Amino acid sequence: MISIRDLKKVYGRTQALSIAQLEIGNGEMFGLVGNNGAGKTTMFRLILDLIEATEGEVLIRSMPVQRQEDWKMITGSYLDEGFLIDYLSPSEYFSFVGGLHSWTADDYSRFYLSLEGFCPDDMLQGKKPIRSLSQGNKNKIGIIAALIGDPQLLVLDEPFAHLDPSSQIILKRLLKKINADRGTTMLISSHDLTHVTEICNRIVLLEEGLILKDLHTAGGTLGELEAYFSR
Repeated sequence: MISIRDLKKVYGRTQALSIAQLEIGNGEMFGLVGNNGAGKTTMFRLILDLIEATEGEVLIRSMPVQRQEDWKMITGSYLDEGFLIDYLSPSEYFSFVGGLHSWTADDYSRFYLSLEGFCPDDMLQGKKPIRSLSQGNKNKIGIIAALIGDPQLLVLDEPFAHLDPSSQIILKRLLKKINADRGTTMLISSHDLTHVTEICNRIVLLEEGLILKDLHTAGGTLGELEAYFSR
């Protein structure tokens, strides 16, 4: 699904990311962990062509992200509030995103049913602008919008942040189900090691922009990560 080749991002004299080669296969639940400043968000922004690489390239389904646009129609993403159109209500924002995928009323009905209680109906259909919502609810809106269009690739940066425990549990269950039912490739970063080890079958650890570990999750993965971060 994703190929990264000789990818570097440098700001002045600071190297934010340097990855010689990384392959992420179709259907993988790929987790990305690391301390603040490790390069997680930089990596996601390069994959989504939101910033320009200093060197190297990213390919999605063999399409170079810097030179082609077709990959965008199979990709859903939410990294931060900058992805939202915050003067719109949630329903208006969803209509805008769905319009990019030519969604019908039936598509929306099916989609809302699939959310499994992640977001209450009164918020989905409410008239309040997104900017008036709590941080947790803004994140829910961004995640939901990223799922519109049934993307083949889903990229989420800290999706569990600001969510209450019930919503975190529902989101984990929802992401697992989408992956199992559709084979959606998912890239998920999180500071919460428990969440990421519960849902991802592969986890990459970044430090100072470099890949230090590339782990396929098993019973000891959480302990190995905890040992690294507590050293």
